[in-house]
Amino acid sequence: MLAPPLQLVDSFLLNYTVGDVLLFGFVVGILGILPMRSLRVLGIHTISIGALLLILPTGMLEPNAGSFLGTAFQYKVVGIVLLALAPVLYAVGRR
Repeated sequence: MLAPPLQLVDSFLLNYTVGDVLLFGFVVGILGILPMRSLRVLGIHTISIGALLLILPTGMLEPNAGSFLGTAFQYKVVGIVLLALAPVLYAVGRR
């Protein structure tokens, strides 16, 4: 017998953390920003994802079976790198 669709989605999502979802959203957001060719918007997007990765509690970033990174500390480091890169992107952008 087939499982209800919600259970299939739930069993798929249990392999990932909030950090994985944020990194995936970051990449998808970049793809959405590229046609605009705006470094300022890209800088704001980068600041928001970096800040979220730093603000989130470490318990929400603990890796699961399908996680992109190995430890919660690595997610925090990615957040710091994004926060360091974002002001440069914003300052270089003209509009």
